[in-house]
Amino acid sequence: MMMRKWPRVAVKDVCSLIVDCVNRTAPIVEHDTPYRMIRTTNVKEGRIDLSSCRRVDERTYERWTRRAKLLDGDVILTREAPIGEVGYVSGLGPVFLGQRLMQYRPDPKKVVPRYLYYAFRSTDLQHQFGSHEGSGSVVSHIRVADCHEFKVSLPPIRQQELVVDLLGSIDDKIELNRRMNDTLEAMAQAIFRDWFVDFGPTRRKIEGASDPAEIMGRLVTDPKRLRQRADLFPAALGDDGLPATWNRRSLLTEAQLVSGGTPKTTESGYWGGAIKWASAKDVSQCASSFLLDTERTITDLGLRKSAAKIVPRFATVLVARGATTGRYCMFGDSFAMNQTCYGLVSRRSAPFFLNQAFGALVESLVQAAHGSVFDTVTTKTLEMATVVDPGEAPRVAYEALAGPLIMKVLENLRESKTLVATRDLLLPKLMSGEITIRDAEQRLEAAQ
Repeated sequence: MMMRKWPRVAVKDVCSLIVDCVNRTAPIVEHDTPYRMIRTTNVKEGRIDLSSCRRVDERTYERWTRRAKLLDGDVILTREAPIGEVGYVSGLGPVFLGQRLMQYRPDPKKVVPRYLYYAFRSTDLQHQFGSHEGSGSVVSHIRVADCHEFKVSLPPIRQQELVVDLLGSIDDKIELNRRMNDTLEAMAQAIFRDWFVDFGPTRRKIEGASDPAEIMGRLVTDPKRLRQRADLFPAALGDDGLPATWNRRSLLTEAQLVSGGTPKTTESGYWGGAIKWASAKDVSQCASSFLLDTERTITDLGLRKSAAKIVPRFATVLVARGATTGRYCMFGDSFAMNQTCYGLVSRRSAPFFLNQAFGALVESLVQAAHGSVFDTVTTKTLEMATVVDPGEAPRVAYEALAGPLIMKVLENLRESKTLVATRDLLLPKLMSGEITIRDAEQRLEAAQ
């Protein structure tokens, strides 16, 4: 098949507006307002994540948007720290740009807005952005003037719409999986917190509840198991504040502690094999409950010749020292890991209970580590940490109830991983005209 050659145009010729951010820091407020500032850290992997946005008052918002407000369909680009992250504005409300960001408003007569977003994410444009890494300054950046000159392959509008429909359908499914996972994780956490942190079933019994559904806080919907599960919880609190017959035990009586190691980096035969090797960076940057991939891999020889060990699937793994101490996730597969991480493997075949129990105490571990020479969680810290031991039956009940929720999270993550790989394969080929929409649809169908 012959490759089509779409005309190349400067981005300034297909945009009605290109605006740099205000190059000073906006004064923020501590109270809640609808006015949020997008920083470079909020733009990652094609998404604008507002969960950690700083807020300003209305006066500041108006001052910082004098040149232009962000509207649906605008595309934003990080031009420094890091270079080349792209976001698409849709339904964000009153937001504005922090420093080191550019705003593009596509002219819909010339370019479909979401097509420009995908063009910015293509290898073509990413290469153009990346060419500024060696800008000669202390911190690499893209000059504002250069932000007007990037070249975009521009097919006819109808072709752009077809490209957007196809790639958009993939991204919509990825976003649906992400939202579903947020809901599933929140459900698993809510059940754990009610049962093992707030002791909800016991407290409701103390308050006189007798209906099993009410005792279980309406969190258990299976009518056949309501009474069975309600009966697992004591009807009184002990002097220690725990449900009667429950105890607190050392975290390491519930979990086996596994340490990691690093093969010699000078031995090429130790690296690039089939064994995924998780670093503190991998764990700390994991954006979901499960880590599925690692930046580096090692060989069987590298595993044997180092202190690295295979850590089993569903282990909870935390960063034990450094700036990201306390970040944690579960391994979605069996991985090796380096020595800046600790693995916690359930001794009672209850990995999801263990993961939630660890999540409930991790903040106190980080506080204990803060102020030490390297902000380190030590083995002694973990030995002294305690978790609730409700006995076997409540623990098994939690695994039975939360396990399918968490396994669905993992299933969705694997599906999204495949979708991302397919989208990233198709995107540059569609943008360049190398393949047709029909070809792309066939490849997408084969990947699902």
